[in-house]
Amino acid sequence: MKKGVCEMTYDSKVVNRIKRMEGQLRGILRMIDEEKDCKEVVTQLSAVRSGVDRTIGVIVSENLVTCVQNSEGDPAVVNNSIQEAVNLLVKSR
Repeated sequence: MKKGVCEMTYDSKVVNRIKRMEGQLRGILRMIDEEKDCKEVVTQLSAVRSGVDRTIGVIVSENLVTCVQNSEGDPAVVNNSIQEAVNLLVKSR
């Protein structure tokens, strides 16, 4: 793989998603401290998990686009980038 082909910068959308999840996790800790019903806690944990899954998808897809755009049409780089993206998605499950 060519050096620098898949360098990615993270935009504010990704950072904001992660900050939102951070806030949700703090809220969940507060709920636990306040001994809220387990159903409420699990609901919020599920929301965080969904947020993590969506953020992983955004990062992997944006990285794949960057890699393909910077591949200079090299089929080996494109194929390797696609395989890496698939592996990351599988690993995140």
